Amino acid sequence: MIRLTEVKLPFGHPEGDISSVIVQRLDIPADDLLNYHIFRRGVDARKSHAILFTYTLDIEVRDEAAVLARFNNDPHARIAPDTRYHFVAQAPQNPTSHPVVIGMGPAGLFAGLILAQMGFRPLILERGKAVRERTKDTFGLWRQGVLNPESNVQFGEGGAGTFSDGKLHSQIKDPRHLGRKVLEELVKAGAPEEILYVGKPHIGTFRLVGMVEKMRETIQSLGGEIRFESRVDDIEIVDGAVRGVVLASGEHIATNHLMLAVGHSARDTFEMLHKRGIYIEAKPFSIGFRIEHPQSLIDRARYGNNASNPLLGAADYKLVHHASNGRSVYSFCMCPGGTVVAAASEAGRVVTNGMSQYSRNERNANAGIVVGITPEDYPGGPLAGMEFQRRWESRAFDLGGGNYCAPGQLVGDFLAGRPSRNFGTVQPSYTPGVHLCDLSSALPDYAIAAIREALPAFAKQIKGFDMADAVLTGVETRTSSPIRIKRHDDDLQSINTRGLYPSGEGAGYAGGILSAAVDGIRIAEAVALSMMHRLSDKT
Repeated sequence: MIRLTEVKLPFGHPEGDISSVIVQRLDIPADDLLNYHIFRRGVDARKSHAILFTYTLDIEVRDEAAVLARFNNDPHARIAPDTRYHFVAQAPQNPTSHPVVIGMGPAGLFAGLILAQMGFRPLILERGKAVRERTKDTFGLWRQGVLNPESNVQFGEGGAGTFSDGKLHSQIKDPRHLGRKVLEELVKAGAPEEILYVGKPHIGTFRLVGMVEKMRETIQSLGGEIRFESRVDDIEIVDGAVRGVVLASGEHIATNHLMLAVGHSARDTFEMLHKRGIYIEAKPFSIGFRIEHPQSLIDRARYGNNASNPLLGAADYKLVHHASNGRSVYSFCMCPGGTVVAAASEAGRVVTNGMSQYSRNERNANAGIVVGITPEDYPGGPLAGMEFQRRWESRAFDLGGGNYCAPGQLVGDFLAGRPSRNFGTVQPSYTPGVHLCDLSSALPDYAIAAIREALPAFAKQIKGFDMADAVLTGVETRTSSPIRIKRHDDDLQSINTRGLYPSGEGAGYAGGILSAAVDGIRIAEAVALSMMHRLSDKT
């Protein structure tokens, strides 16, 4: 196969145009083109009057060697890489020991799946509920203002990514194409096949629920075990090595291989790890607000006269501004045609996040507008960032009225430094509701100043971004984990606790569904190789 990149065609072009471009680019007779398939298709909307589809194509031709020889120095025409997944090990029949996975978000789910596919029969412990029961509890907060601290947007089968836009793109380095394995498994579980080739694939919450259930069934059919409502309250460590876990029920489960995939909001688990002496360090993260605009405004700004064309779908954006006070402000987790959701996991605190369905057809676009912070902003040890988050989440709870409504302000009033009294043309989507106020005390002064400077700057890239009636909703604090559970680069074990494999967003090694799932695969491989090494030592 030959991989041809940077193939650009006007969006909406006839399908036959791809064949014509291939023949022209490779300078071959039409009969020599045997077949092709689309590996990736992106949208180039830098010029709204001339939007392009950008393709990466894998092509079969006659006399491939001769064609490649003519393009020896062309980086856009080369042998297509092997993107198939190759298992690193195969467990013996009826293994006597079983690896344990804590957490069933993307990292834990894929760690469990890969281990099950290799025959290691993992045990997955999830503190929350199965995904459909969890959905009911999540709606309890959104519709009645009732928070279940063990079953919510953050905790439960599928992890925090279940209630999101279901974005499946990442900027991680992936030389082994593990992301492809993730996408293929998701398609097997019911995702649309287009996620294998569109440039910014997404699934949406409702589809994710059914897919997570199918992946659970696959793990169980391969001998894996999954326990819900099984919170791990302690880890047994002997001579610097894991020997087991203790559940909230008091049950002890022995294991020498423990994968920690708890997500970025398992604060009680972070406290337990720190108490046990497992090495943790503070890391940077970001804080800010959610902003909502009419999706039609974003569509017009990005696509011009082509706005609302079904081939393009709802438009997104990615923005960065370097403020004069030294802070970076950027858009985070942009959700076209989506909603702002309540994402708290602790009583008496308000947290926002964004979510979209596959259709992305809600009236508003939303994104986090967040400011980067570092451990220098919250001195006090490895858990100080977690306490910093709690402080501003509690402040948001108070500003919102103390009933899980979120504090909000119109952009025009925020920029002018006056409280908001009434909503304008943009109606916020957050439930239980938005309480209008003055957000100037909802974040540190340096963050407020940086966001006030950034919004007009963003309007130079997206006309109307600073529209007076756009709505800011606070606060966004869970952009990433405030800690890193440091691990070795080679065997991926904790640097001071053998047999402990930190993974995913909570451990500080991922940032989104795809990167967390890829990290879960890497952890599963490390565990499998370690278990095989132990078996060979015994024999």
